[in-house]
This record gives sequence, C-alpha cells and structure tokens, in this order.
Amino acid sequence: MKQAIIKFFRINPVKISLLAILLMIILFFADFSFLRFMELKALDLRMLSRGALPAGGETIIAVIDEKSVSELGRWPWPRTTIAKLVDTLNDAGAKAIGFDIVFSEPDNNSSLKTISELGREFKDSGVAGGAVFNLLEKQRVKADTDAALAKAITAANSVTVGYFFHFSGKDVAHLKEKEILFNTESIKNGRYQLINSAVQNPDDSCLIHAYAPEANIKALSETAVNSGYFNKIPDSDGSMRWSPLVIKFRNNYYSSLAISMLQQYLGWPMLSLNLAGYGVENVKVGNIIIPTDESGRMLINYLGPARTFPHYSIADIINGKIPAEKIRNKIVLVGATALGIYDLRVTPFGAVYPGVEIHATVIDNILHHNFLKHSTVTKFIDLCSIILFGLLMGLIIPRLRAVTGVIYALLIVATFIAINVIIFSRYNIWLNLIYPVLTMLLIYLGITVYRYITEEREKKKIRGAFQHYLTTSVINEMLKDPKKLKLGGDKKTLSVLFSDIRGFTTISEKLSPEELVRLLNEYLTAMTNIVFKYDGLLDKYVGDMVMAVFGAPLEQPDHAKRACLTALDMMSALRLLQKKWQEEGRPIINIGVGINSGDMVVGNMGSEMRFDYTVMGDMVNLGSRLEGTNKEYGSNIIISEFTYNVVKDDMCCRELDWVRVKGKKQPVGIYELLADKKDENKWNDLIAGFGAALALYREARWDEGIAAFQKVLEIRPEDEASKIYIERCRHLKELPPALPWDGVFTMTKK
Repeated sequence: MKQAIIKFFRINPVKISLLAILLMIILFFADFSFLRFMELKALDLRMLSRGALPAGGETIIAVIDEKSVSELGRWPWPRTTIAKLVDTLNDAGAKAIGFDIVFSEPDNNSSLKTISELGREFKDSGVAGGAVFNLLEKQRVKADTDAALAKAITAANSVTVGYFFHFSGKDVAHLKEKEILFNTESIKNGRYQLINSAVQNPDDSCLIHAYAPEANIKALSETAVNSGYFNKIPDSDGSMRWSPLVIKFRNNYYSSLAISMLQQYLGWPMLSLNLAGYGVENVKVGNIIIPTDESGRMLINYLGPARTFPHYSIADIINGKIPAEKIRNKIVLVGATALGIYDLRVTPFGAVYPGVEIHATVIDNILHHNFLKHSTVTKFIDLCSIILFGLLMGLIIPRLRAVTGVIYALLIVATFIAINVIIFSRYNIWLNLIYPVLTMLLIYLGITVYRYITEEREKKKIRGAFQHYLTTSVINEMLKDPKKLKLGGDKKTLSVLFSDIRGFTTISEKLSPEELVRLLNEYLTAMTNIVFKYDGLLDKYVGDMVMAVFGAPLEQPDHAKRACLTALDMMSALRLLQKKWQEEGRPIINIGVGINSGDMVVGNMGSEMRFDYTVMGDMVNLGSRLEGTNKEYGSNIIISEFTYNVVKDDMCCRELDWVRVKGKKQPVGIYELLADKKDENKWNDLIAGFGAALALYREARWDEGIAAFQKVLEIRPEDEASKIYIERCRHLKELPPALPWDGVFTMTKK
C-alpha cells in the first residue's frame, strides 16, 4: 500500500501535463485579470492581422471638423446652425439622422436675453401691448434658436437625439428628484418596446445600471422621433471592444443610439429585449437577432481604422458642396472630430478613433449580420482546446530529444495559433488564444525542467555506476543521450573478452600477500588501461581474471575489432611487464585471452537492492571457455569463428581447431589471433604451413600430418600448437578414432 501511494505521488511528464491543464482550467473559470488583458490584446492583434474590411455603404458621418469650426465659428454653434444642417440633410433625402451630441441646456443666445430683458422693462414701466410688444415678440421668435432647431427636427421627422447616462451617484447628487423625473420623461421613446423573459423573475443584476440620464432640452426631446444613449464603456485597458445595447434605469430598459437609429432606418420594426435566467439572451430589431453577452453588450467587429466610413464636413454639407446622392437614403451620424472637442477613443486599430464612428460600426455590423461570435459555445471550445492541445503537448514532447522537442513544441503552438486566426478571419469566431497557448508552454517548460532534473540525476547515477568501468570519454558520450543505455535486459550483438593469468595459484603461494597485491594491481592497471583505450566496458575482475565487453553500453559497430586490438595490446604490455619483473626478480606471469562475438543479453542484472551492468548468455560462456582453451594449444589469444568472420579482413589469424568446449555439444571453430593485418607478411608462411598440416590431420593422414607439422616447427620452433598436433597424430595412429572421423576435438575441462 505504501509503495502504491509513493508511486501515485511520483512526478512524471503525464502528471505534469495534467496538473498544468488543471491549473489553466481553474484560471480560465476564475477569469484572471492579467490573462484576460492578454487575451484582449491578442484579439486586437487578430483583428489587425485580418486587415480592413469594406463598410456596407448605408452609413455616413457628418463631422464637426477643423474646417467646420473655421468656417462656421467656434463650438458650440448656435442651434440655428444645427437646424440648417438638419434641413440640408432632410432636403438631400437622409433617411435617419442621429446626434452623438446632447443638447442638455438651452442655447446661450444673447439676442434672446436682450429681448426678454426689454420686455420685462417695458412691462415694469407700465407700457404693455401695442406695436412695440408685437415687434418684440416677432424678434423673440426669430432669436429663439432652440425653437428653430425643434422646428427643423419636426419638419425632418427623421431625427434621433442622443443623450447619456450617469453611472455614479456622486455625479447626480446635486439633482433633485423632479429633475431626474423630467429627464426620464424626455427619453421614454428610447425604451425597449417588448421585454421577453424565459423565467418569471429574470436576474438582471449583471446588466449595466444607471443613476440618472442627462437628456436633451424639452423642445428637442418632444420633437425628435427617437432617442438613444451614446455611452461607451471601455475595457480595463481603455480600449473600446463592446457596445452596450441595453442599460437599465430604474424599472425600464433603454436602447443605444445605434439601435434606436437602426430601428428608425428599418421602418420601425419591433425592438425586443430577450432575458434569460443568467441575464440578456439577445436583442432583436425586427427579424435581426443581435448576439450579446449576459450584460447586453455586443462585441464590436471593427472594419478598419478611422475614416472607414465616409466623413463629410458639416460646413461642406450646409454650403451644398456634398452631392445629394451621397446623402440620400443614408443613415447620417453627427459627431465631432475637431481638435479640442474630438471624442477620442482607443480601439484595436489605434488610439485615435472617432467615437461617432463606433456607432457607425455597430450599425453596419447589425445590418450585415457581421457579428463577432463569442458565447458559451465558444467558451466550451476554449476549454476543449486547453485540454486537447495540452494533452497533445504532454504526450509528444517527452518522447523527443531536446532540440526536436523545441521544434515540435513550436510547430504545435504555431499550428494552434494559425487555426485560431483562420477561424477568426473566416468565420468571425473569437476563440481564446492565450489560455491554450499558455497551457502548452507551461507543459513544455514543466517537462523540460523535469527532464533536466531527472536527467541530471540519471547522469549522476550513470557516472557513479560506470566511472570505474568505462573511460571518461565514453561516459560523456553516454550522458549526451542516456537513452542509449537501456536499463534492464536488452539483446545485442557484442564482443566479450576474458583474460586470465596462467598458474596464478602457484605464483600466489610464492609471494607474501603484500607482494601479491602489488603485482596484481600493477598487472590489472595495465590491462584495464588498454580496455579503456579501445572504449571497452570493464565488466568485472574475478581474482586475476579480467572481463571486458565491447559494443555496450554505446553502439560500436567495430566491437569485434576493438576486442582483438585490446588483446594484442595486452600481450605487448605483458611482455614489457615481464621484462620489468624479471629485472626486479619478481615472478614472471603469462596470460590467456579468449574472445567471442554474438548475441548477448546486456543490462543491469541483479536485485532491486544491488545490481551490476553486465552481459549474459551462451556466447559469453563460450568466450570464457575459449580463454581456458589456450592451455590446450599453448597459445595466448583464441577467438571464435564468429569473431573471426567479422575481423578476418583486419586481423592476422590462423585456424587452430574445431572443438567442443565443456558444456556445449555443437563444435565451434577456433582461431589464434597473431597480429594486426598490417603485419601479415611476418606470419604468412606459418599460417599457410599450419593450415596445410591441419588439413592432413582432418583427413586422418597421420604420417603426412606429422611431417607437415614438423615443417611448421622449422618455421617457428616454439610453436606449441604444432607440437600438440604431432602428439595427437601419433596417438590417433596407434588408436584410430571411430568412423566417421569429423576432426572435432572435445574439451574435457574448462
């Protein structure tokens, strides 16, 4: 049970991925402010990367620009100037006129004040009635610019006046209830006509609530066909991305300037607000369903930078410089762009964007159903993206090397971003970009850190385990890719070398323990250095025996050649040691070396508490038997036919025999390793003569064989193998072997 609990809490790449996904899901539902800010900026970038889109052409903007201020005078203008604008637009055939301006105070008209004061003075002086009063009344009517504007609005019958709401109690603390009620009455034509609710008591707490309206003066409010607020509420970074289509004030719901103008333009269809249990479901203008969030805000799909919609100077409109066909049947929004009165807004397309053009964009979005879609469905897709791409990253990265992992991680992230941008550009669907990307990056970083820590720990473990068995260069090569070292059993084609001292027991009896240890250490140091020279694995010491493996843990295609070169160098080093020991009066030792190549099981062998990296299998056992076989033939290095077949083009060898080693039934060909191929001229006569003699021996031609082996002794008098074969021939001549004769020699001892 304890082991199961420990295993459960043990960190691995899968658990890192799941933890990262879980963390991002929590942050996703918590709507973490910084990540929301990043996502909003990512939305802006997607909108910018999509580029500008053409406007539908139904909406134009009459602007209070620098030219208008220069020609018509400083703002605010007399209401008669606004009246001229309304008359001109009406005469040109404008279908709907809307003001992104509020006329909340009577016009500051000095003439009207003078006439009113004269009237009071005449009245106070006792002069009443008569021609003077009639004249003053006519002048008063002419001087009443508010009345002039009201008259123009009445005549046009197509004007929607704008107003705004106060959202702070401090802003309206000075107002009396009577004033608030008056302003409320002034905007009653801007209410939603139909409120639909799926529940009996819908929760509208998430809607935008106002404290009081700042309405137009009574003369204008009563004559306008409609009204709408022009409040714009920025996101936390100051950018305008949402347009509030509904604001609740007391018990009524009010429509925005864009919605009110659109209703007028479309011929006064029913304006409906649909509520659900969570807030606003949508807004309907006739048959047009406008998607909103639960607060009643519509996501603005900006078409491009400022002046995406046509801007016409009011001075040019009043002076008749704008052709009527550019105004006829259009929605005309009136707003300011002149410096000092500019209604500046921050949008994805820049920090200088006319506020009036935001209303134009909203109208165009609705008319052409060009909505950005962001709903509970897209949030569900966002959640799935976090999970799916997170799992994809978590499953792929652990299987790759560092450099490849970086490339694949970047490809996965880039693919997700590309898909996200394409969906946004083609289908106007806003899918979350930041959370899935951060999930993938967090998983990649987590796995990278985990791999760094675990690989460092594994490298330390490997270095500690192999520093006494391998050269530093081989260990460093292994540490570059620890996966090359497969822990546990693994079947590989390798070469194994066994080296043993002849008559070690007899030698040890003649030496004190201290002398024996010193002799043995000197010998083993020299032999070990040679193993390391050819990047062999020092498997173990067993007393005086040295066991080395070539081809593991690192791949070495030339492992058989390395083993043979090691054996030859061992003999060269031994001859130098023998000379030294002879000079020192110490015992002279000789060694036998056996080499075999083939399939072996390599890996960590042992128990969970203690294990060694070693090799096992029949081919290993055969290598050990070949080392002992040297005693039979008076040789120093014997290799198997399996090793010979690999190195015959690189090494100088002579065939010794076919033998059945102890413990095996199948015979194996054995060869004596004589030298490197570059020295074969020195050995050609010996190899040829011995080969010919061996052939006669296998044909049971004993006398001829004896004669042939004696010729070999003439070439190499100290050749023990030839002497042994001469004795065999004589023995078999006297006691012929059973037929059929296969020429195989059976070993009876190790």
